[in-house]
This record gives sequence, C-alpha cells and structure tokens, in this order.
Amino acid sequence: MILVIDASVIIKWLFQDPEREADTERATALMAAVARGDHPVLQPPHWLIEVAAVIARETPERARHDLVLLEGLALPIRGDAPVLARACALAIDLGHHLFDTLYHAVALESGACLVTADDRYQRKAGALPGIRHLRDWHG
Repeated sequence: MILVIDASVIIKWLFQDPEREADTERATALMAAVARGDHPVLQPPHWLIEVAAVIARETPERARHDLVLLEGLALPIRGDAPVLARACALAIDLGHHLFDTLYHAVALESGACLVTADDRYQRKAGALPGIRHLRDWHG
C-alpha cells in the first residue's frame, strides 16, 4: 500500500523523544519500514518545507542534519491539479488548513493511505476514506 506520511509523524520520528511526543516508537517503526522500502510513499509538494519550519524552530542545532537525512529519502511528490482541487474541497468542507488537507488529497487521489498523528485533523476527517491515525498503524 502506498502511504502518505504527514509532518506530524515525521516530526515524531526526528525528535525521538517519547516524553515530548506520544507514539514516537510507532513513528520510528513506520519510518524505518519506509527507509527499507517496505512501503512506497508519495508526498505533497510542501512536506519538506513544513517539517523544516518545525525543526528550524524546535531543534535548530540538528535542523541542517535532519534536512539532509530527509532529502536523502528522495520521497516522490504529487501536487497536480486533481490533488490541489481535492485539497481545496477538503479544506472548505472540513474547515481546515490546506496544508493539512494536501496530505489527505494526495492519498485520496492516489489510492493511498494518509498516516497522521494530527489529532485535530483526524477528528475532522476520520470518517473519510484514506486516513489512519499513527496510533492505529500496524504496518
């Protein structure tokens, strides 16, 4: 199954701090499976920028290193017109930020599954197809 992994999951993996971030172990296991090639991944165009914004603020001493690590994953990107249209529709329908709905739109338009640790988005979109919370991920 193709996965779309939102920034909330990637941040947990990078921080590696269970006291600071719940489900860090699950995020680490998921990202290890991705690095091994167990699951193909498809990301929205802004994923690396979103993660970079967080790590530059929260872990500036490691930000450059972590960006090199993430770039090395060479995750494919999808951000075509159908994805953007779906993301806009989700943002409007759910009353949620487009940056979050872009991950879900990539999943829906690609027959993939969004894995998220964003509780707020999960509450809003959890009844829709193509989404699974990290805590429910059993890879």
